[in-house]
Amino acid sequence: MISIGWLRPIRPLSTTAGEMGAVKAVLEAKGTVMSRTFPLEKTRNIGIIAHIDAGKTTVTERILYYTGRTYKIGGVDEGTAVMDWMEQERERGITITAAATTCDWEGHRISLIDTPGHVDFTAEVERSLRVLDGGVVVLDAVAGVEAQSEAVWRQADRYGVARICFINKMDRVGADFYRTVSMIEGRLRARALPLQLPLGVENSFRGVIDLVENKAVVFPDDSEGLPVEEPIPDSDKDSVAKYRQMLIEKLAHSDDQIMLMYLEGEEISAAEIKAAIRRLSISNQIVPVLCGSALRGQGIQSLLDAVVSYLPSPLDVPPVHAIDARNGEEILCQTSDDQPLSALAFKVVSDPFMGRLTYLRIYSGKVRSGDQVLNATKGKKERLGRLYLMHANRREEVSEADAGSIIATVGLRGTSTGDTLCDTAHPVFFESIQFPAPVLSMAIEPRSKADEDRLDDVLVKLGDEDPSFKVYHDSETGQVLISGMGELHLEVLVERMSREFGVKVNVGKPRVAYKETITISVESEGKFIRQSGGKGQYGHVWLRLEPGERGGGFKFISQVHSGAIPREFIPSVEAGVREAMDTGGPSGYPVVDVKATLFDGDFHEVDSSDLAFSIAGSMAVKSGVAKAKPTLLEPIMKMEILSSSQFLGDIIGELSSRRARIDGIDTQEDFCVIHCFIPLGETFGFATDLRSLSQGRATHTMEFYRYEELPPTLAEQIMFRTKVVR
Repeated sequence: MISIGWLRPIRPLSTTAGEMGAVKAVLEAKGTVMSRTFPLEKTRNIGIIAHIDAGKTTVTERILYYTGRTYKIGGVDEGTAVMDWMEQERERGITITAAATTCDWEGHRISLIDTPGHVDFTAEVERSLRVLDGGVVVLDAVAGVEAQSEAVWRQADRYGVARICFINKMDRVGADFYRTVSMIEGRLRARALPLQLPLGVENSFRGVIDLVENKAVVFPDDSEGLPVEEPIPDSDKDSVAKYRQMLIEKLAHSDDQIMLMYLEGEEISAAEIKAAIRRLSISNQIVPVLCGSALRGQGIQSLLDAVVSYLPSPLDVPPVHAIDARNGEEILCQTSDDQPLSALAFKVVSDPFMGRLTYLRIYSGKVRSGDQVLNATKGKKERLGRLYLMHANRREEVSEADAGSIIATVGLRGTSTGDTLCDTAHPVFFESIQFPAPVLSMAIEPRSKADEDRLDDVLVKLGDEDPSFKVYHDSETGQVLISGMGELHLEVLVERMSREFGVKVNVGKPRVAYKETITISVESEGKFIRQSGGKGQYGHVWLRLEPGERGGGFKFISQVHSGAIPREFIPSVEAGVREAMDTGGPSGYPVVDVKATLFDGDFHEVDSSDLAFSIAGSMAVKSGVAKAKPTLLEPIMKMEILSSSQFLGDIIGELSSRRARIDGIDTQEDFCVIHCFIPLGETFGFATDLRSLSQGRATHTMEFYRYEELPPTLAEQIMFRTKVVR
């Protein structure tokens, strides 16, 4: 087992060595001492982020191997990757859920989260970046900066995460290091700082030239071997001198120390260059760029060196802003073991063996197994169960955890993603994690009574795990709708219902909640007479049905005069009319936007009753709506689409084919925002088509606007289908 002492508290750095030794000796005698193996300044919390198929998981697997965390290299294609532990991940060859692990390199402890690259699982990237200090952005040397690369870059910008770029797959045909660097600067608007140049291209790629150390590093053919330093080839010396000069000039542009040395003509050492790169990387002023081939294990050691040299420790990032729950004032949570506890729950997992597992990032203070903590978000106290250091789906139990660590715990039944846990005496809470709204919905229904009994519980568990997964019970259509970030996202969740929870469901498209209305005014009679030997039933009404304002709903007015209908029966007529409206017109959809006026009728002294007048009112509506040239109304959604301007024409063409009305287009630099109104029935599958048209770069949001009349031809088709089904 790997040592876990790094999770234990350390004395303040101001304590002298003699004082530390004396205190340690006393505590050792009592059997309570626990000291950090890795101090905070040698701790790195990083994420591996990229577009799908850029090689994130392959990079992670090589990192685990070269750091000694695993004894053999896992492969994505073979389904042996340690970090892709879910059965579906291994079958599909993609990462679905963010997996955490921990490894050591050159005296540093690296907590690493491998995140998904598919846009459907962007929520996993969102919550991971929320709690990380640094990130490694993996780019495909052939494809360069791809759609999801831009998306994860914007997410990292939002949380101020320092980054290193690793240009992967340098050995593939078509690989172009310099083009990819140019795309980093152009598409991502980042100040890319190449620290390496490739030695050879495509099949001849055999190493890198280190611009900082001014040397060549050749990779062995065998992944077990060590890189070998060689002199820079004569053919590359001019290029190396040019790019090294550019590196120093870029550093001098932003770093005062390098600027002063550069202007005075002093020789700048490799150590001084590294120190400047670290300062500028931590402050997000530059992005160091490295290259290699993760599949062949080339460049991974250099990447690990860059992680510990240039990415921040928990002490290097600004203190996290929090709100004091007692007075509402903003405070800063300093990263220290001596501060009161503050931690953020960023992920919840339903483990089949452990139950509910909650992932925490501890920002200040420390916790022990069994401690009572306050969930400041919900205002409830909870008790921590066992604490674990996670390695994908495997666990390593620890007794306590300190500031800067990422751990998992059991026992927190009431804690959800985004909740803040803190010291009960010092209640604070962090800003919660904001997740994107779902873009696609589908209807599900249980296959059997046993599945129906368990379905609600399973949906709650899945929603607890994944905040971007939503469940709706549509009272109008009677369907259970599940919503997510895309077709693949929902497909994976449906498979999980079956595999993990044993609940099987049928999947279909959600039905559109159409409504009916009338187009002309009519007068309609409703007469209910029933004789059964004794007291009978008698109710007789006349209604005038008129089209109302769109969105105005239903209005009932009584204009009965001269006591044609006793006053006590008027509410019963209205109740019958409303019930008939809700039950539906000729097509079976609720009738809306109608003004119903009761203007005449008569009654029987003995046989009239509330029931009789209610039924008479209902009969008058049904016959009247059928004569009033009914038509269908469809829900119209207000939609906004954010896209690169280059895809504007294709997107507008797609919207036109879906009967959308363009309300306006706003341009913002290279992007545009399309405002439009689109029928709900035309939005099914739009999210997938939009991604296809925009290479995955466009996003959209929509909300209900109002109901509008369906075109006559479409209304006739739907009415015909409804009658056939009936």
